[in-house]
Amino acid sequence: MRILESDSIASVKLRIQSYRGFFVKKQKLVFEGKELARKDSFVREYGVTEGNVLHLIVRLSDLRAITVRTTCGKEFEFHIERKRNIGYVKQQIAKKGKGVLDLEEQELICDGEELEDQRLIDDICKNNDAVLHLVIRKSAKVRAKPVGKDLEVSIVALKLDETEGCVLDRGKELIPKPLQRDCVLEPLIVNPKIELPLVIEQLIKSTLDGLERGNQPIMSSEGSGGAYLMQDSLGLEYISVFKPIDEEPMAVNNPRGLPVSKDGEGLKKGTRVGEGALREVAAYILDHPRSGHRSFNNEDKGFSGVPPTTMIKCLHRGFNYPEGYTCTSRNIKIGSLQKFVKNCGSCEDMGPRAFPVDEVHKISVLDIRLANADRHAGNILVQKYGEEGRIVLIPIDHGYCLPENFEDCTFDWLYWPQAHQPYSSETLDYIRSLDAEQDIELLKFHGWDLSLECARTLSISTMLLKKGAERGLTPFAIGSVMCRETLKKESGIEQIVREAKEAVLPGTSEAAFLESVSLIMDHHLDELVPVSPPQ
Repeated sequence: MRILESDSIASVKLRIQSYRGFFVKKQKLVFEGKELARKDSFVREYGVTEGNVLHLIVRLSDLRAITVRTTCGKEFEFHIERKRNIGYVKQQIAKKGKGVLDLEEQELICDGEELEDQRLIDDICKNNDAVLHLVIRKSAKVRAKPVGKDLEVSIVALKLDETEGCVLDRGKELIPKPLQRDCVLEPLIVNPKIELPLVIEQLIKSTLDGLERGNQPIMSSEGSGGAYLMQDSLGLEYISVFKPIDEEPMAVNNPRGLPVSKDGEGLKKGTRVGEGALREVAAYILDHPRSGHRSFNNEDKGFSGVPPTTMIKCLHRGFNYPEGYTCTSRNIKIGSLQKFVKNCGSCEDMGPRAFPVDEVHKISVLDIRLANADRHAGNILVQKYGEEGRIVLIPIDHGYCLPENFEDCTFDWLYWPQAHQPYSSETLDYIRSLDAEQDIELLKFHGWDLSLECARTLSISTMLLKKGAERGLTPFAIGSVMCRETLKKESGIEQIVREAKEAVLPGTSEAAFLESVSLIMDHHLDELVPVSPPQ
C-alpha cells in the first residue's frame, strides 16, 4: 500500500480492513519485531519509511460482516459470529432500528423454506449465491459473498406496501423448540455437604434449558482446547462456557489436533492434562468476597471478580466425539461450567492506561496468589458501565493456575503502569485475611485434594504476596519475583525455593520446609525495600 508518514496506525488498519476484510480488532502490525500498538501514533513515529515491510498478524475468527440496507436509505453494519442464529440477527437489527416497523408476523424464507429463529447463519450462507426473502408485507434478499476470511452479507428490503423498514425482533413471541431429552447436564457433587450457591443452580438450570430447546453448543474459535459457548432457551444469548476435561490441550479428545500427552504433562510446566477444569473451579472458590464468606443465597462477587464456575457432567451430541456419538453414559463429559460474561472486548483490544488502578490490582492479587502460568491481556475481559463508561476487568481462563512449580508464571499486567502503584488500604486488608492452609482445606472439601507440589505452590505464593504487601512493595515488585526475566534464568521465587531445599535435611516436614522458605524470603524481600534517606 501507499501510505503517508503522517498516517496513523488506526487509519492503516482501516485501509487493510477495506482492502482485505480483516477487522481492525483482529489485526496486529509488527515492524522490526515491535508491535505498532498505539493506534493514534503516526507511522513515522515507529521509524517506518519507504520500502519497509510491515508484518500483519491476523487473529482469524468466525465473524461475518453483515450490512443491512433498507429502501428508505437506512443502513446498519455489525459483525456477527457465523454460529449465531436468525433470531440473534433480528435482535441486533432491532437495537439499531427501533420503531421502524411492526413485524409481528414476518417470516424469513430461503429457497421456499421458512427459517426458524434458531437457524444458524453458517447453515444459510454456505455459498456465494445464498438468497433469503423476508415475507409479510416486506420482502428482503440476502446475498452473501466472501470478504477475505470473512463473509459480507447485504440485506436489501424491497417495498411491498406503503411502509418501509427492516427486520425487527419478535421479542416475547419467539417460540422455543420442543424439549429434547437426549441430553444431560447435572452438577458433579463429590461431597454431599456442599450446598450449591443460588447463582450456580440458576446457571446449570438455564444452560440445560438451552440444550433441551435444541440450541447447540458452539465451539469457541479461541484457545487450544474444546470450549463451548452454551445458549439460552431462545438461542439469543450466550449464558455459560463449558470446558470438558477430555478436550483440554493434549487430552485424548482435543478438537484442535494437538498431540496427546504421553506423560500426562500439560502445555504449561507443572500442570497435568485433565486438571484444567479443576483449576478453573479452584480460582472461583478461592476468589473470596471482601466479606470473607460467599453467601449461598446471593451472587457475592469475589474480590477479583472470577465468574461463577462449577464442575458438571454433560451429555450432548454437539461436543467432540472422534469415534462417533451415541446417547449412552460412557459419552458423558465432565468439565467446568462458567458463567458467560458480557463484555466489550478484552484488555488486548485497548491500551492499558484506561484501566483503573484498583481493577488491575485485584487481578494481580489473584494471579500472584494462584501462581497463574497464563495471564495475558486476552483473558481479561472488559466491561463498561454507566454513561461515563466505568471500566471493570473480569479475569477468565484459569486452567493453568496452581501449577506444581513456578517456572511458567507470566503476568501481562506486570508491564502496565498501574502495577507500579502501591496497593490501597482496602486491598491490603484483603491480602492480610488470606490463609493458604484454610484454602487448601477448602479445595479438599470441594473435591480437589491438592498434590504436595500444588499445595506448596499455593502456600509459598500466598506467603510472598502477604510479605511483599506488608513491606509496601508494589504489584510490579512482587510479580517480578515470581516471573522469569528470560527463558533460562530462574525467577526470584525459584531461587528462594532452591535455597530452602538446600538448607533443610532430607525427610524434613513440610511445615519446617515452609519455615525455611519464609526466612529466606524475608532476606530477599528486604533487599527490595527502598531505604529511606536519613532525617
